[in-house]
Parts: sequence; structure tokens; C-alpha cells
Amino acid sequence: MGGVRCLGFVLVLLGLLVFIGSTEAQLEVGFYSKSCPNAEMIVYDFVYEHIPQVPSLAAALLRLHFHDCFVRGCDASVLLNSTSSNAEKDAAPNLTLRGFDFIDRVKSLLEAECPGVVSCADIVTLVSRDAVVAIGGPYWSVPTGRRDGVISRDLEALANIPSPFSNLSSLTTSFANQGLDLKDLVLLSGGHTIGLAHCQFFSNRLYNFTGVGDQDPALDSKYAANLKARKCKTPNDNTTHVEMDPGSRNTFDLSYYSLLLKRRGLFESDAALTTDSTTLTYINQLLEGSLNFYAEFAEAMEKMGRVNVKTGFDGEIRKRCGLVNS
Repeated sequence: MGGVRCLGFVLVLLGLLVFIGSTEAQLEVGFYSKSCPNAEMIVYDFVYEHIPQVPSLAAALLRLHFHDCFVRGCDASVLLNSTSSNAEKDAAPNLTLRGFDFIDRVKSLLEAECPGVVSCADIVTLVSRDAVVAIGGPYWSVPTGRRDGVISRDLEALANIPSPFSNLSSLTTSFANQGLDLKDLVLLSGGHTIGLAHCQFFSNRLYNFTGVGDQDPALDSKYAANLKARKCKTPNDNTTHVEMDPGSRNTFDLSYYSLLLKRRGLFESDAALTTDSTTLTYINQLLEGSLNFYAEFAEAMEKMGRVNVKTGFDGEIRKRCGLVNS
């Protein structure tokens, strides 16, 4: 009888430990409230000091977060420098990323306040939210407690980050692999309402869409002619930047979706959103107001921020965002 009681006690204890471990391994709002109470305010203050001076950086930081979460989850693996092999940041989709220095500066402030406490993964997530809010965009809740990954491979970035040349089928698969659906695809694409694009990622639509010197018929001809005359003047231009949302690239609004219906989305991946009845319905609902863009975008961002996160004892808290701890 005593043995049975002892076994029962052990099982209860093991169950309790599993429960405690599972609760510790969850993201939560205010995760640093005791370990580093000023953490989120330090991030907020730095963002609000700098982003209003360089609003274009908000789009860059949002894109950095997106590219991070699509490879190994939101674990700051995109920040790691290449060592014996190429890291994510050296993969073709990431060569135009910006904001690494911005993240490093925030990390330095947090290390001075609370050494070894706040992860680079949480910094990327918080900074992207605060940067969008700083230019007048939506606010979303950011539960914290992410830990940093220790693996970063360029080939994984190449395989998992959605391409600007993607059709809807490819986009759907890329998003589904991260637990995101078509609604998330439409909403997260709405981040293109801010920022710039390089000509090299859409010039094929202007000069050589099917390999015979033709133009993409899905792109508005007048818009294409204007781009060729004023922006991407040669097929091989890889330095010129073009507004993703002409006239309001620093304003978080619905005009990106209006441009899609006018066949003026820059990327093939933008135009792809109008080729499916489900995604097209979401676009129209956003423009009509039956879906609230700010609220829905916020929900999609919080959902993306939870993709394959490392918590508990998984990963580490890097001392420097570009290097794993020795």
C-alpha cells in the first residue's frame, strides 16, 4: 500500500513538474516585468527617438522581423553573422535587409540595464511593433519570452522566405508552412503600404516577363511605362528604389490594396493576391471597411510573432545579436 502511495506521489510530482515546465515555456505579456522592468520602455524610447527622423526604417525593421520568423521561427537567426558557413543574412533574399545596427544599439542599451536577460528575438519583435506605431500604424500586443536560436543557414532562408516572384500557390505553401493562412497572407502583405522596393525584384515585369522582351500583362501599362521612364530605366538596374505605395510610403494605410485592384502592385507576389477569389474577397472587405485593417493586421502580426518560437530552456540569450555565445 505504501508503494502505491509513493508511486502516486511521484506521478503527481512529475505531472506538476511537466505543468510548471509548460507554463514557463510560454510567451507572456510582461515577461520581463521582474527580471528587467524597464526593458520595453528602453526599446520604446529608442525607437521613438530615431524612427520619426528616419521613417523609412520602420519598413526595414518590419521586413527584418518577417524574414526572421519565416526561417526557424522568430529566433533572431537572421541576425547571426556568417562564420564557417553562410548564415541567413547572406542569402539572396536577405541581402537588401537593413536595421541590423539599429537592433545592435537597442541590445547594447538592454545589456547595460540587464545583462544577459532580454533576447535578440524579443528585441526584433518589439522594435518592429514600436517602429510601425511610431509612424502612425497599428499597435499590437507583443508577448515576450522568446529565446535566441544558435543555427543560421543561408539555404534555409532561400528555401523558406517567400519570393517577390511567387505565384499564389507558392505563397500559400510558404505561409502554411509557418501556420499562417490566406487571410494572414493578405494582411501581412499589407505591410507593403510602407517602404521601398529595388528594381531588380520586379524589372522582369517591365522588360522580359516571359523571356521574349515582353511586359507582364497583369501590370497596368501606364504604370509600367512610368516606371521605365522615371525609375527602372534599364533591365539590369539593381540600385534604384521605388515606393511600394507611391505617394504614401510612410503612411500606414489602405492605399496598397487600392493599387492592387488597379493592377499597380510592384511584385508578382502582390499581383498574385488578386488572382484568387478568397484573397480578393479579403482585399475588398478591407477596402469596404467590413474588415478593420489596423485590427486585423495587428492580429496577424501577433500570430506571426509566435511562429516556432524558442522558450524555456531552448536556445539561449545572446550577449551580442550577431554571435552565438561562446
